[in-house]
Amino acid sequence: MEFYPYRDTWDEDDPHANFKAEVAIHSVMDPLPTLENLSRATGIPVPCLIRYVLVKYATSGADALIAMTPIVLQQMEQHVQRAEAAGTVQARLDAYEALRQIIAWLIAGESE
Repeated sequence: MEFYPYRDTWDEDDPHANFKAEVAIHSVMDPLPTLENLSRATGIPVPCLIRYVLVKYATSGADALIAMTPIVLQQMEQHVQRAEAAGTVQARLDAYEALRQIIAWLIAGESE
C-alpha cells in the first residue's frame, strides 16, 4: 500500500470540508522516520506500528465519546467561544454546523 499526501479541492459547503482540510494539512508530513525510530527503540516492526496507529485513530471516535479527549473538547469549546464572541446568528449557526460535524465524526467511529 502506498501512502501519499492528500491534495484535493472541495466545495465550501462540502459536509466533510473540515475533515478534508485536516487530512490535507497532516498528510504532508512523512510519519515513517518517527515510526522507524520507534521501531528501533522498541523492537516492534514498522508494519505493526502502522497498524497500531491506524487502529488507534480509527477507534478514537469511540474513545472520545467515553473520555472526551482534551483535543475534541477544546475544538468544541473554541467553536462556541468564537460564536459567542461574534454574537451573531450566523456565527452561532456556523458553530452549530462545526459541532454537528464533530458529533457526526464521533458517532461514525462508534458505529464500526
